[in-house]
Amino acid sequence: MPQHDDRVLFEFLLLEGAQAGLSWLTILRKRENYRRAFDGFDAERIARYGDADIERLLGDPGIVRNRLKIVAAIGNARHFLEIQREFGGFDAYLWRCVAGRPIQNAWQAMKELPATSAISDALAKDLKRRGFKFVGSTICYSLMQAVGLVNDHLAGCFRHAELRPTNP
Repeated sequence: MPQHDDRVLFEFLLLEGAQAGLSWLTILRKRENYRRAFDGFDAERIARYGDADIERLLGDPGIVRNRLKIVAAIGNARHFLEIQREFGGFDAYLWRCVAGRPIQNAWQAMKELPATSAISDALAKDLKRRGFKFVGSTICYSLMQAVGLVNDHLAGCFRHAELRPTNP
């Protein structure tokens, strides 16, 4: 579903980074734990986390306790805030990648779905240039799917039709 709320966008960015190398189901099952552990995905609060917070998170069995991912989430919160200041919101930054309108695909089978695209390649490159971590092209494409920048519901899925614009 298309998302435009910066807190929701940050939530998905953080969760996508946590998911790297793991199944999405693992992260979805831990989503509420992440919400609690990371102050409701409040980027401003997370950006101020220090060593004590890192240790607290490393001791939290409800989340993936990977130091690199935890440190990346904190750094990404800081970079997220920089993008908000530069573009007036992360929403404005992210949706410019698709000129403000979701890409409408019409895949017939799951095996057709790509793991990356030229847009996710460019997004990953730009985020990395800005200092983000755990934002490779596959993670960016998954983020694009999760927040509705791309409609990759199969053509026969009821959601595909719901998400197609009435005036394409």
